[in-house]
Amino acid sequence: MQVPLLDLTAQYKTIREEIRSVIDTVCDAQSLILGPHVEGFERNLAAYCQTKHAIGVSSGTDALLIAMMAIDLKPGDEVICPSFTFFATAGSIARVGAKPVFVDIEPRSFNIDVQKIEKAITPKTRAIVPVDLFGQMCRIDAINEIAKKHNLVVIEDAAQAIGSKRHGKPACSQVTMGCLSFYPTKNLGAFGDAGAVCTNDDQLAEKLRKLRVHGSGHTYFHEMIGGMFRLAAIQAAVLNVKLKYLDQWHAARRRNAAIYDQVLAGTRVTTPHIEVGNESIYNQYVVRVQNRDEVKKKLQEKGVGSAIYYPLGLHGQECFAYLGYKDADLPETVKACAEVLALPIYPELEEAQVRYAAETLRDIAG
Repeated sequence: MQVPLLDLTAQYKTIREEIRSVIDTVCDAQSLILGPHVEGFERNLAAYCQTKHAIGVSSGTDALLIAMMAIDLKPGDEVICPSFTFFATAGSIARVGAKPVFVDIEPRSFNIDVQKIEKAITPKTRAIVPVDLFGQMCRIDAINEIAKKHNLVVIEDAAQAIGSKRHGKPACSQVTMGCLSFYPTKNLGAFGDAGAVCTNDDQLAEKLRKLRVHGSGHTYFHEMIGGMFRLAAIQAAVLNVKLKYLDQWHAARRRNAAIYDQVLAGTRVTTPHIEVGNESIYNQYVVRVQNRDEVKKKLQEKGVGSAIYYPLGLHGQECFAYLGYKDADLPETVKACAEVLALPIYPELEEAQVRYAAETLRDIAG
């Protein structure tokens, strides 16, 4: 049996006619940049995330970058974030000239260790950028308390977590700004790069809308220096169709996760730990295994796809060597990088495929 890590065509086949229809509508109108399709998607997205505003942008990375720009980060400012995350989290901090300050993760959730955040705060700290990794929200309530105590901005990197909840409240709804990615492999994926920033702050929302068009509220008149971060109308139209199905896709991922949990219980495989009060969307189903690279190779030989997110913490990346971190500074991050393995979890998987993948891993790992 073949179980690919991801098959985007399987989802597309189920909504092909709706997608082609809205693309034709955009093409016929030739309203390609911002406009009614973007505005409609932004309204629906804000309602889904339970925020006052959603500002569509060109990618998840640009969502983070424009959020950093919106709070006027400058050289010398420090921003706390995890090292165990996709590059954009810290890369966006560095691109505005600020300094990423890496904090280790909790070993079971893979999210930033809240107990270690305050130790990383200095007089130069301006913001905290926690990540909702693999579809599970971080302990945002505790992070918000720390931020309030120290007068810090919280920018939630929810690129992998749209629709996830903590104590019934969705990602992006409780912070200064929440950033989303609609990269095609995400639970809500565009037909290319796309992203959004969600906020409840009216002034920030207005600023973000200007920043995404070179800081301009009116053509050729610029109040600030921004960038070209607009969301394409075709992407918005596609996302608006998919948004209607998102919750049922989340539910299918949870069903698949439950099968893995059941089959792998009692084995040497450490399955994902979902914290009490959290509702994960399982953007990835990530396990821990010993001899990870060998296990991955054997899975592939049996027809089961898998992937490593992430093989190296950001603190160990060459471009961040100037920060001077050592592996001993972030031991849980280093350990996770050596053990994590993502298994197929996408909604269109058949139950037999999930069971085959789980049983194959069980037999390999013991």
